[in-house]
Amino acid sequence: MLFLDVSDWTLQNILIRLLAAMVLGGVIGIDRGAKRRGGGARTDASVCMGAAIVMMTGQYIEIRYPGAADMTRMASQVVSGVGFLGAGSIMVSGHQIKGLTSAAGIWICACIGLAVGIGFLDGAILTTGILLTGLHIMPMVEERLYQYSGYVSLYVEADEGGASAEFLHRLKMDGCKVDRFDVDKSGAGIQSFTILATIRLPGDLKRDEYIEELYRLPGIRSIDIM
Repeated sequence: MLFLDVSDWTLQNILIRLLAAMVLGGVIGIDRGAKRRGGGARTDASVCMGAAIVMMTGQYIEIRYPGAADMTRMASQVVSGVGFLGAGSIMVSGHQIKGLTSAAGIWICACIGLAVGIGFLDGAILTTGILLTGLHIMPMVEERLYQYSGYVSLYVEADEGGASAEFLHRLKMDGCKVDRFDVDKSGAGIQSFTILATIRLPGDLKRDEYIEELYRLPGIRSIDIM
């Protein structure tokens, strides 16, 4: 053990596990809440403590009634069941999907709670620290990498169907590789269309300047980068 051994079944260790689950889950939730994202301290702390008490209950049953229950089965039910809670934080808004990271955060809070509940405090603390560090570093790494990536996803609103054909023709004429091009008649107008496109720009094209050129095409209302 790197830190405190709380695997023995004592009142002190039970209290330490519950407090550790609340603190670790709360820290993850505070980090999400500070960014105004789903999850939050109360949700993540509750999930973490709930998973911990499930694991502790399994250990208690094993101590009190040996062989009467499978601790791993109880843990697996938590891991799969918490997915329903995480799904509630996922929202589809127009052409964007939000809440996936929050849902993953709720799920990992449950996993951390299971580790705390069985007394694996080392793994729970290290996981929490690595998770929080990764959540802050990864966006910066992604932003840097995406700057050198020629791929871009676009959400386009067009006035009519002919504009979408002209838009696709322009992309191919400029040497863009089209990985995805979906046209949907979902606009408010009778002849309004939306286009979801994922393209790879040639190396000689600058993204922002090229999107401005595409915006000037006839029939194009707006272009957003997803």
